[in-house]
Amino acid sequence: MEILLMVLVLLLLIGVSNVISRFVPFIPIPLIQIALGIVAAFLPSLHHVPLNPELFMVLFIAPLLFNDGKITPRDELWKLRTYILLLALGLVFVTVLVAGPFIHWLIPAIPLSAAFALAAILSPTDAVAVGSIAGRIKLPGKIMRLLEGEALMNDASGLVAFNFAIAATVTGYFSLTEAAGSFIVIAAGGLLIGALIGFAVVWLRLLLRRLGIEDVTLHMLIIILTPFIIYIAAEEFHVSGILAVVAAGVVHAIERDRVESASSVQLRVVSDSTWSVILFSLNGLVFLLLGLEIPGVVTKIWEDPAYQNGQVIGYIFLITAVLMILRFLVVWARDRQLHTSLITALSGVRGALTLAAAFSIPLVLQDGSPFPERNLILFICAGVILLTLISASIFLPMLVRRSEDATHQPEDRSEEERSARICVLDAGLRTVREEMDDANRQDGLELIGEYTRRIQQTRLEGISDMGEAWKQVVAIRLAAVQAEREVGEQWLREGRISPQLAAYFKASLNRVELLLTNRVKIKLLILVAWTAIRRLFQGRNRIPASITPSDPQWDSYKALKLEAVQRAISQVKQLENEDNRDAVLTVLAAYKGLALQYQTNKRRAGSRRQVSLQRKELELKAIQSERNEIQALYEKGDIDRQFAGRLRLDVNYREAGLFESQEGH
Repeated sequence: MEILLMVLVLLLLIGVSNVISRFVPFIPIPLIQIALGIVAAFLPSLHHVPLNPELFMVLFIAPLLFNDGKITPRDELWKLRTYILLLALGLVFVTVLVAGPFIHWLIPAIPLSAAFALAAILSPTDAVAVGSIAGRIKLPGKIMRLLEGEALMNDASGLVAFNFAIAATVTGYFSLTEAAGSFIVIAAGGLLIGALIGFAVVWLRLLLRRLGIEDVTLHMLIIILTPFIIYIAAEEFHVSGILAVVAAGVVHAIERDRVESASSVQLRVVSDSTWSVILFSLNGLVFLLLGLEIPGVVTKIWEDPAYQNGQVIGYIFLITAVLMILRFLVVWARDRQLHTSLITALSGVRGALTLAAAFSIPLVLQDGSPFPERNLILFICAGVILLTLISASIFLPMLVRRSEDATHQPEDRSEEERSARICVLDAGLRTVREEMDDANRQDGLELIGEYTRRIQQTRLEGISDMGEAWKQVVAIRLAAVQAEREVGEQWLREGRISPQLAAYFKASLNRVELLLTNRVKIKLLILVAWTAIRRLFQGRNRIPASITPSDPQWDSYKALKLEAVQRAISQVKQLENEDNRDAVLTVLAAYKGLALQYQTNKRRAGSRRQVSLQRKELELKAIQSERNEIQALYEKGDIDRQFAGRLRLDVNYREAGLFESQEGH
């Protein structure tokens, strides 16, 4: 029960981390998850299970690398094969041979063989961390593919070097020729077994299809089990399970491209949806578990009087600096481009694989004595992981932004923004088409026409000043909402409306204001929540959930709304000046349309209400799809935070207008 509770808490924290990242998107989600893991480590009621390196590799690293092998473009990796091997093999061994003696010189208490082991486990970059960091900034395509290919390959070389160095420390025996031969066998064997079992799984699935067994659930189960089976099988043969799952992922990608049928398309849809949930959970758990382990690792060194805290922190900074310098020199020696080399060097973040391997260091040597400075090695690993993540988070955006500023002309940036805006509108248009049925076809066709007009208008017009224009529109609209609010308060004081109707009117304005402001306002959130609670518990006199022309209070509400609209129009006209004339005209057009809607609206039958509700539901789905597309563009680095905020502001404004206009139906 305790382990189940721990798993549930960790899954909850994954969701919390995703919510937090929406409010502080400039902080990579791995850092947020590590921080939450550290906090969770201090919860007294949370059961803590020590990290088992072998179990960690099977449960987390195997499926993550299998998926990376499936989705990484093979053609681009093949073009960069020499460069990838240089980093995945050459850089790893250079790091071991240079950083190992440096660590031994810096910390003589760590034997040379153990220093080699520490350098080896610090040499591989983390594929999960690299992908998460790159998702927040738009790294150049070549660098991104290089990092992905390197992260797929260097785990094996780093772990092999680490295992030999640990064995040399424990037994006191080491042979360079034996190590080199073993590495070739382990790497080649892993690739071979992964490819063979991968093809066997593909053959099994094809056989099932020929036998008429097209059950998507069964095929999906086979795909999910594949990386675990392949990793365990490879390790049983004492070859690289990491390279085995990567090879199997590539094989499955080839099979996916080759086999096209109705069932395979359906399977791809289910597979993408299922893997998205699995990967989201596994990625989060990796960094949460890392955060859970850090306090225990740090405490052992921090509370040990044999170590000076400032000195061991200095070790972390010096070792990290050496790792980055070596990485920069290897990349620069090939490219001779300073800026690209700096980006590639900073992108070499370390992750949970480093700490998991460090935990596999035995407690004692062959003669029964304690493994030298094991706690200090764990502390250094944890520190280097955090420092590389933080440095990449701080400096990479600055380097990439400077590169974009140097290569992008203002007209290029305007074109990129226009393309992003069209992508967002396309997302809403696709949703309308997908959600159309016989019941909402007329509303759907109207929405399709509106989206088509907006897309065409965006293609024809520039949007470089869209941000300032929308800020003016929103500021004017908020002033108009305040004028509407004053009318409601006046009518309540004069007894012209009931308290329930006044509360409904106020709640609708709160909702509009909350949508118009592109940030969370605690006061408004409390008001909205309080309104919902009152609706639940006020019984007969509770605030109405909605007011439509069929309600007895409709005439009173209609009169209130018309006067509020006229007051808002007067307020907007008073705000007009030379600088905001276009914004004023935009808001006036919206309010005049709303006034016309209420003036011409009479009590209608329930069928008309149903149609308007269908229109509202359809448009809200389209708006949510637009929001999802904005977030996706931002996470991929196609748009920056500022422009994403401007796009959200546009969407929020239209949603606010939708809520107001639909009340009249």
